Amino acid sequence: MDLEHFRKVLLAKEKELTGEIARLSGDARYARTAEVEDPMDQVTSDQGEATALEETSNLSDTLSQVRAALQRLHNGEYGRCVDCGREIKLARLEAVPWTPYCIDDQQKHDNQRRVNTPSL
Repeated sequence: MDLEHFRKVLLAKEKELTGEIARLSGDARYARTAEVEDPMDQVTSDQGEATALEETSNLSDTLSQVRAALQRLHNGEYGRCVDCGREIKLARLEAVPWTPYCIDDQQKHDNQRRVNTPSL
């Protein structure tokens, strides 16, 4: 496995996410300070702010995962599932280089999340 390749990919993703988070944070601040002339403008402004904040939260989660992957790379643990210790398939790492789980354990986590997420 070419660890230098993955280090470069992860560093590029970290830079991309950091820039996008900064941009969205600016959008959220602008939405809050924009002149609001009527109730519909207020709703639109509030919705824009909520969307930017939610997207920022999602990107922040991914950024945390990317940084954790960089730490695993630094520690010599990259490419191994943090749950079972098995090697993560190269195709999976190419698709999601920051993944901490092999496909089997990822499915377990996804299933657990579905069980713990209340239905609307």
